[in-house]
Amino acid sequence: MTPFSPLNWFRSPAAQASCRTALSCEASLDEAVRQVADELGSASADLALVFVSSHFASDLPRLLPLLHKRLQSTHWLGAVGGGVIGTDRSGKATEVERNAALSVTLLNLPGAVLQPFAVATDSLPDLDGSSEEWHRWFELDPNTTRAMLLLVDPGSSGITDLISGRDYAYPAAACIGGIAAPHNAPHGSLLCGDQVVSGAVGLGIGGDWTLDPVVAQGCRPIGPVFAIEQSHRNVLLQLSEGSRRDSPVACLQRVLAELTEDEREMAKDSLFLGVERRDLLIGGNQPSEPGSAFLVRNLIGVDPRNGAVAVAERVRPGQNVQFQLREANASRQEASQLLCAARERAERPPLLGLLFACLGRGSGLFGTADGDVSIARSVMADLPISGAFCNGEIGPLGGSTHLHGYTACWGLLRQAPLSS
Repeated sequence: MTPFSPLNWFRSPAAQASCRTALSCEASLDEAVRQVADELGSASADLALVFVSSHFASDLPRLLPLLHKRLQSTHWLGAVGGGVIGTDRSGKATEVERNAALSVTLLNLPGAVLQPFAVATDSLPDLDGSSEEWHRWFELDPNTTRAMLLLVDPGSSGITDLISGRDYAYPAAACIGGIAAPHNAPHGSLLCGDQVVSGAVGLGIGGDWTLDPVVAQGCRPIGPVFAIEQSHRNVLLQLSEGSRRDSPVACLQRVLAELTEDEREMAKDSLFLGVERRDLLIGGNQPSEPGSAFLVRNLIGVDPRNGAVAVAERVRPGQNVQFQLREANASRQEASQLLCAARERAERPPLLGLLFACLGRGSGLFGTADGDVSIARSVMADLPISGAFCNGEIGPLGGSTHLHGYTACWGLLRQAPLSS
């Protein structure tokens, strides 16, 4: 049975989905609001997504009231970004990395069930409790939640537990989002309804609509896959390759010896470790991996006494790991392949691409502006794109949702009617 949406009472049978986007780089907040409002027009929308650069942090409490005077939408949601991603009236998608910017997207989604939420993160439900506690806490019905958008304030505590609890309560709903940018103003970094808030905000999406997740980590594997023989929490103590066992440092030295001189130079600043994540959720939320995936994590320390290596992820014996090298060509190829696969899987093209990208991507990684949006436009030429550069990106990999770094997390908003 298709979930019921009371919004459908007020729609004609011929209601059409639509996406209107606007982007302003005006240095004045008032002028930026005027520009986006003029471009978007006065027609009402079901959902407004607002992403604003931290240049406007001190003026943030004025932003939503200014937009409400000019634009009409049932729901409002957004965040402050370290940079802003948007599409202007001409259809050009742009990543604005270091300048003031305001991106607003208005969506009409016939047949959608939209459930916004705003939660405080200082006290979370028990991860060992029932999933119903998390349902009540989010105030989202799991039966009408096919996907979720999640935005988190940078001052929030327990972000990893929040993501784990979300997976526990909504295992079949893909989740995309990010951590907003910090600032010095005395208020939060999130936008919900008509207020600036902290904690976490988001949107449950259901009915005839969903988000297809695409998570591009931007690394290529180097060297063989190693098995973890000994570890303690996040410290690798011994790895094996076939019958050969050695310290992690010794394994890494063998890998580096096989690289070119240029690659070894790159590895000084761009070396990571991929930690295997197996599908643990039946009907998990990342359809593109056939059973396992490597979650890319920072290497955070070496103990020269025993050759141990610390990694920014808990590990356990029996898992596989592989060293990874982050570079632009690998990032382009991976993102292009994943977006192409998402396009081929979908019966209908997406109405909007939501992009939450690491501050370490952009021109710093690709050497030119608009790196990620250019890749997406090479796959889906007319795709409207909006989003933000984040302090951490949220997206699924290997059957569960993770907090990432150096990653581009895409949510492709698509109409996908449920069979009755």
